[in-house]
Amino acid sequence: MTDWITRWQEGKIGWHKNQPNSRLIEFIDCLKLSTNACVFVPLCGKSVDMLYVLEKGFKVLGVELSELATRQFFVENELHFSTKKSGKFVIFSSENIDIYCGDYFDLDASVLNHVSAVYDRASLIALPLALRAKYASHLYAIIPAGCRMLLLTLNYPQSQVSGPPYAVNKTEVVSLFKGFECQQLQCFDDIKNEPKFQRENVDFIEKATYCLRKK
Repeated sequence: MTDWITRWQEGKIGWHKNQPNSRLIEFIDCLKLSTNACVFVPLCGKSVDMLYVLEKGFKVLGVELSELATRQFFVENELHFSTKKSGKFVIFSSENIDIYCGDYFDLDASVLNHVSAVYDRASLIALPLALRAKYASHLYAIIPAGCRMLLLTLNYPQSQVSGPPYAVNKTEVVSLFKGFECQQLQCFDDIKNEPKFQRENVDFIEKATYCLRKK
């Protein structure tokens, strides 16, 4: 995962968007969040989706390996923040948001025992196959029972172009998250809005949205 630190240092962050994700806006209600509920955002980068969650009246707990990305989130959004060391992490904190700067796999359940939901826009699909299984298994281990998850994925012919982002289909989602109830909310071909994949002559790119709940 240290490759991601290099990508941030070199500014190779094509996955970063300057507007909240439209599928988050459309489907956030599936998380059934109460006022002041906390949403966990793994591998969060400097995603403005976190601002959207805050603006909806919820709290955010993120984890990000890159200190550069973490610091940029607060500076670029003009959020005053403090930092403190906690175990293997440096925690960046502002009003209603804490980002743990460090390795996702070093998080334990005690950090997330107050979390009500998970939002994954580009975490699972950022990881190669072997790490995806480890990611899902660790997530199951550290979030509370009953926790809901909004998961966004991409699926395309992996043989036609290499990741990241990697292709993840519904069969794999169900297999990875077998300890969760899983509902696919939406799936559509969006190749017309993906010039990178068009240039690679990819046949299709399906964008799927799932709502999961840990049993």
